[in-house]
Amino acid sequence: MSLRNKRGALRLAAFAAVAALALAGCTSTAGGTATGSSGPIAKEDLVLVASVINTTNPYFIANIEGAKALSKKLDIPLEIIDSQGSSQTEISKIQAILAQGKKVVMFVNTVASSDTPTIVDAVKRAGGYVSIWWNKPDNFEPWDAGDNFVAFQKHAGVDSGRCNAKAIGDALGGKGNVIMFPGVEDSTTSATRVAGFEAEMRENYPDIKILEKQASNWDPQLANQNSKDLIAKYGDQINGVWSADDGMQLGALQAFDDAGLLNSVKFASDGLYPDTVKLMKEGYGNNAIVGETFHRGYMASAIGLYTAYQAAIGEIVPSELPKDKRDSFFDIKCVTPETLGDYAKYDTDTAAADFVDNLVETGPWDTEPATLVGGGGPEVLPKS
Repeated sequence: MSLRNKRGALRLAAFAAVAALALAGCTSTAGGTATGSSGPIAKEDLVLVASVINTTNPYFIANIEGAKALSKKLDIPLEIIDSQGSSQTEISKIQAILAQGKKVVMFVNTVASSDTPTIVDAVKRAGGYVSIWWNKPDNFEPWDAGDNFVAFQKHAGVDSGRCNAKAIGDALGGKGNVIMFPGVEDSTTSATRVAGFEAEMRENYPDIKILEKQASNWDPQLANQNSKDLIAKYGDQINGVWSADDGMQLGALQAFDDAGLLNSVKFASDGLYPDTVKLMKEGYGNNAIVGETFHRGYMASAIGLYTAYQAAIGEIVPSELPKDKRDSFFDIKCVTPETLGDYAKYDTDTAAADFVDNLVETGPWDTEPATLVGGGGPEVLPKS
């Protein structure tokens, strides 16, 4: 089997983006105040907004699925922002929606960590509520920004990187050379996954050498091109490939397939996306994919939006929450080909809707399999 038939999945047409209204240079929004909202907002006055980095990566497509499922469950309209991999596009589209005067409940998968303060300030001035997923500066905490920045949420990146490194290290028998594809360089998520991967290799697989890292911006096509470049440079010296997420891994797999090197290289990544599940089940490329970490984009967006929604309608008061419910780590699982079947139920046609049903019943911190497992401050990186 080849990934050539999957190229369409790497080139999925963008979901309909919101109409962008010009708001260049704006630092506040119409109808907003510097102090944000001061009381519960009626449900009929709300709009849900989900902002994703792009609409080609399967994870971000799943973010949209989760937002749609929650929108249907709550009967609140939804707008989607496609940031197209650009911080400027992301921020300008968010400002445009806020300028319409709507009270927003927002989930943002930020393009870069440094985008978070600008987005939070804009939402606060407009009297909306926002949960940020994955990326923010370590010194910018929700409790310092006020109740409108409801929560920062993520799955622990160090654990993810260590899990993947162990899978590749064991598959290579502790010897060989690997290349790495981080996401966006200014990304807390990517940086912590890289740190975990490198630490595990350094501590437990000293005979495995990291040849090179190429940031690939969570983009399958860019990872494909970067793989081609590194194959041209290193050829069959490459024994293992790590990607910070499965979208990039799919692009890398295709490049190694095209080069005739796939059967001799081992891969590991984060996400366990449906395409990856299928390839693992088939033993694609001499069982090329040896390890994954599991979570789902629809879970992240639903959790983020529902947390912000509860704050908007007054069901929770963010400033009264413990810190681990505002800077939060949610569970992440290590998956091998042997344990793959345990996760099939999370990829059914009704999986996103089923998760949302459970989420509304149990709340944003206790919904399996994405339960709260820690937090309260920045993720601690391993010592180098």
